[in-house]
Amino acid sequence: MSDDTPVAAPIIVSALFGRSDQAWFDALRQRHFPPERNQLDAHLTLFHHLPPSVAPELKQRLNAATRGVRAPQARAGGLMSLGRGVAFRIEAPALVALRAELAASFAGLLTPQDAGGWRPHVTVQNKVTPNVARLLLAELARDFVPRDVEVAGLGAWWYRGGPWEPLSRHMFA
Repeated sequence: MSDDTPVAAPIIVSALFGRSDQAWFDALRQRHFPPERNQLDAHLTLFHHLPPSVAPELKQRLNAATRGVRAPQARAGGLMSLGRGVAFRIEAPALVALRAELAASFAGLLTPQDAGGWRPHVTVQNKVTPNVARLLLAELARDFVPRDVEVAGLGAWWYRGGPWEPLSRHMFA
């Protein structure tokens, strides 16, 4: 089977951060995410579950959305409680618009999670007790200052229950 052959696994789409911002988010995730549950680098998920049959069209759409296009402005604008975790809220109006266009293109194929409202965020802690999450939220909030983050591109990934497997990368100009 060649690398281009779609595999019967759902597809995840995420934003790709610039190197320094990815390292910053990853360091926070490694410090605060339960290590036995931390299988992934920090990420900003646009879609959690697209059917594998859309792989060719998805690649075309992601190419069209990024090729020769300036990276959308984005910033970590605040913190979010996830109840049993903590995330950074990402403010990126152009990325929100791009995701809405993609969602419209795949509307009949979206899961309820992907069809509902999108709250862009990067999770740095999850699957802990609510008290542990509240403590981290308070700790991070003490020194929090909004910061610009670089969205360098978009990635598509196969999901087979463990770490994500790369399908394609699409970089902004």
